[in-house]
Amino acid sequence: MQTRLKQFVKLWIELFAKHELLDHASSMAFAVLKALVPLTLLGLAVLGAVGERRTWKETIFPRVQSHVQPATANAIDVAAQKIFSSNSTGLIVFASLLALWYVSGSVRGVMSSTNTVYGCEETRSWKQRYPISLGLAAAITLCVVGAILAVLVAPALARHGALQVVVAIGRWVVAVGLLALAVGLLMRFAPVEPRPKTWVSGGSILVILAWVAATLVFQLLVTTLLNFKSATGNLGVFLVLCGYVYTSAIIFLVGVEVDELLRADAKEGERGLLHILGIARQ
Repeated sequence: MQTRLKQFVKLWIELFAKHELLDHASSMAFAVLKALVPLTLLGLAVLGAVGERRTWKETIFPRVQSHVQPATANAIDVAAQKIFSSNSTGLIVFASLLALWYVSGSVRGVMSSTNTVYGCEETRSWKQRYPISLGLAAAITLCVVGAILAVLVAPALARHGALQVVVAIGRWVVAVGLLALAVGLLMRFAPVEPRPKTWVSGGSILVILAWVAATLVFQLLVTTLLNFKSATGNLGVFLVLCGYVYTSAIIFLVGVEVDELLRADAKEGERGLLHILGIARQ
């Protein structure tokens, strides 16, 4: 058991070094951080367009308000109210285009990293890569925004009785399903050689489960351990956000590696993850 554990740890150290996973995760996280601003604008504009401003007032803002200084909370609320009072159509179009461009940059980073993991050379021209990245970015943006809205808006659909329980559970099922779809699309179509469906499921499941666990950990840090009302706490907001996005990028790349290791186990003569764990098929 100890030998297998050492082999397992050695395998992942070698994979992180060989495929430069931390470097790829950094570039992906930076692109995602840039996209968060237009995505936030888009989310607030959509809330205003569908008449769900109370979701901000009753659900989102109280959580923000309890963790920042009063002046900061007031400034955030004023900015949100300004967005709500603006032309929703124009803002949605602007935020969508800007988010699409920034997210597509992150997708192109995923293309590079997955090609490295799969040992494929990028042969697509920019005329092919950019339309693919924009298409994937559009699908991912819809999935992410849809997942967030499902979690935030769904409770307003039912506040009492058995239907409230159904909605409370269903919103998370919908959110996780949308996020799983986004991850599956990336893993399948981002590489230069589209992966068969068989080798997408394992890593996708790992990514979703690990991402949910990481989200709960960061939520615990934000809600119970960290104090953002101090002067240094304001800076901590950005550090925590960067750490969360960076961790999420690493989780995604580890999922890609797991898919490739599982595929290697299925090829006769190769030594993959299941062999090292001692549970390979006989």
